[in-house]
Amino acid sequence: MTYIIIKYLITAAVVVLVSELAKANDKLGGLIAALPLITVLALIWLHIESQSVAKIANHAYYTFWYVIPTLPMFLLFPYLLPKLGFWLTLATCIAFTLAVFYVYASLLKIFGIDLL
Repeated sequence: MTYIIIKYLITAAVVVLVSELAKANDKLGGLIAALPLITVLALIWLHIESQSVAKIANHAYYTFWYVIPTLPMFLLFPYLLPKLGFWLTLATCIAFTLAVFYVYASLLKIFGIDLL
């Protein structure tokens, strides 16, 4: 149980650190947020928990493919924010990302990459 609490605390600390840095400096906050910190932590947790090399490699592999369709949201969000407000922009971006992901996954399936 202590291990799980430590995992939560470290992972939460990373998220809080990014949001605090973003308050102080937009560019630095964006840079730190763009780093794959959560993925690196997940890979570390999987390794510490003695998951197989194949499981860890698959996590990294699928993370790569799942990141790509999320990128357009980061251009859409700042465009919509002054027009729609925060919550509607966030909801719109989530819906947009899901739609992009579905189309993206359908296209990749043609090439033998199954994301769904």
